[in-house]
Amino acid sequence: MAFKETDISSLKFNPFDKISKQWMLVTAGNGDSCNTMTASWGGVGIMWGKPVATVYIRPQRYTKEFIDKNEYFTLSFLPEEYRRSLNVCGSVSGRNVEDKWQEAGLNPFEIDGTAAVEEAEEIFVCRKLYAQEMLPECFIDGECDTKWYPEKDYHMMYIAEIVKVLEK
Repeated sequence: MAFKETDISSLKFNPFDKISKQWMLVTAGNGDSCNTMTASWGGVGIMWGKPVATVYIRPQRYTKEFIDKNEYFTLSFLPEEYRRSLNVCGSVSGRNVEDKWQEAGLNPFEIDGTAAVEEAEEIFVCRKLYAQEMLPECFIDGECDTKWYPEKDYHMMYIAEIVKVLEK
């Protein structure tokens, strides 16, 4: 696990490809108890004068329980050879299997009081700043509501400060 901390301003990647096409793992908890899930919705930018990441998590996702209980979570970006692992983490709930990590072929490790994924190329350590449930009455384009929320299971939006960036 040869990660080194790097300055966020030195990152050279396209967040549209990195998040929506390559996907990321959202991980929360600690070394004793943690969970991870695949996400392809999110963003990075500046808010309140800080570098931030936004993630969107549906209420039924087990990882949400870990994010809600903890101040920090991580975003881990894996190389393409871990596509199967990303698929497992996006379709298997840690609530329903004995060891989701083993099933995905991944290894969690503790960093700054939260958990991350050892196989990642880059990791953002994030500190929660804001959370809000997406509400149906706030949709300006109603098609987004009907297309993406037929079950009315609206995402919780989290805005988190990126406090540390690690690279292999």
